[in-house]
Amino acid sequence: MSTLNHNNLNNRPVGFFDSGVGGLSVYARFKHLLPVENTLYYGDLAHMPYGDKTKEELVSYARTILDFYKLKGVKAVVIACNTSSAQAYDIIKEEYGFKIYPIIQSCAKVIASMKVNRIGVFATQATVNSEAYKKELMKYNSALEVCELACPDWVPIVESGNYDNPESIAAVEMHVEEMLKFAPDKIILGCTHYPYLMSLLTKFAPKELFIDPAKIFVEYIKNDFESLGLLNNSQTAGYEKMFVSANPESFTEHSKIFYELHKTPELA
Repeated sequence: MSTLNHNNLNNRPVGFFDSGVGGLSVYARFKHLLPVENTLYYGDLAHMPYGDKTKEELVSYARTILDFYKLKGVKAVVIACNTSSAQAYDIIKEEYGFKIYPIIQSCAKVIASMKVNRIGVFATQATVNSEAYKKELMKYNSALEVCELACPDWVPIVESGNYDNPESIAAVEMHVEEMLKFAPDKIILGCTHYPYLMSLLTKFAPKELFIDPAKIFVEYIKNDFESLGLLNNSQTAGYEKMFVSANPESFTEHSKIFYELHKTPELA
């Protein structure tokens, strides 16, 4: 993709997508780090949650969104969704003329270089089924022991905002206690929704145990933009536009804990 170093690309927008509002955790960090970049965000609420979908469905959803972004003239797309990165990226990565950044594959090298021996991963069922984190981490450190644990009830907790009810607390406690039996040195929050459960997670384990890949991810994208000459050369704040496949009012309501929207998203 190094041939993308053309001035007319620099000011084109960067597209992001996730099944819902969780990907805004990556988006918000990106906007903070690179405020002059023009950005688009697509929340696929019509098919949320992604964690229980088949590989074929996830590839189809990804192609629909990437086709949409192709029409928008993006210079790159950020898959701000671990499930799509795990199940769809390897199939669709060469199908488009813009750079595609998957969160798992982009972060694995950095995480694998940490001085740890045992890494836990909390993720959706589809991500765990793919063993994507284990495969990617062990490419760079074959001595790592990796335990991946599916937490299918966590995304609905975040999307609904029901953090304080006993069922939500019990669901988080159950999975944390199960993971701690593995005695991990670090635990990757392998879904972009999960960092928003930190207030619950830290009831049962120390905060420093958890890794939020979003920070690593956006630093990786920034460095890659620099090497490819894709950074926006504007001196003013970039524009943003939000899109959803369904339920714009729901997206607006549930996005509040992630990112402050400036207007209601458009139906794509």
